[in-house]
Amino acid sequence: MTHPGEHLLKLSGVSKHFGGLAALSGVSLHIKRGEIYGLIGPNGAGKTTLFNILTGLYQLDGGSFSFAGTSFSCCKPHLLAQAGIARTFQNIRLFPNMTALENIMVGRHLRTHSGIWAALTRHAAARREEREIAQRALELLRYVGIHRHSHTLAKNLSYGEQRRLEIARALATEPKLLALDEPAAGMNATETESLRVLLQTIRNSGVTVLLIEHDVKLIMGLCDRVAVLDYGKKIAEGVPAEVRNDPAVIAAYIGGGT
Repeated sequence: MTHPGEHLLKLSGVSKHFGGLAALSGVSLHIKRGEIYGLIGPNGAGKTTLFNILTGLYQLDGGSFSFAGTSFSCCKPHLLAQAGIARTFQNIRLFPNMTALENIMVGRHLRTHSGIWAALTRHAAARREEREIAQRALELLRYVGIHRHSHTLAKNLSYGEQRRLEIARALATEPKLLALDEPAAGMNATETESLRVLLQTIRNSGVTVLLIEHDVKLIMGLCDRVAVLDYGKKIAEGVPAEVRNDPAVIAAYIGGGT
């Protein structure tokens, strides 16, 4: 049995290099179950590189990480997704010519049981599972507040609605950890406030949230703990008040007017 407060994700000395560039250098983080954990820092600090490691897009050059008690050193994206890590990207990556409902159904197929043959032959079990997937997708559209657009092509949704759709698609995989890469980017104040409420609701449902965001006000008002990266190194970690007043953070990030 697991309990809130247990460590869900542990990174120990994680490093990643691209030629002579050290994108991450010995980064260690411990993220607890049931918290919203913020990751901030200047552009190029290594935040997205860390996300890409956690989701299998990049492989480690040094260090290790464990998730839900399992250690990973070299792993493929679909296996990490099956383990319970879901993410969104800085740039929206929806299927633009598929409906909102269909986009979520794609994500839900990670948890299906019918094989290719059953799907091709339209076996009764496969048809039943497809109906269940569609129903769950509709529930998730309602959960993120865009169910009225279930049959709207993704490309025709507003920017804020597309961001919510990405979150719904990630939730369709039944994640333990939801990693969001700048979900508030481009949002107005009203959309950002709605996002804040949604993320609190997601956390309250039992999903741990890891959040990269340049909106410092959102991070400081929402996150339980925050870590700061600069030039690939962790320069601070703690509760928001501690991080906000850390001289190294002020010099490297907050004081820079970001």
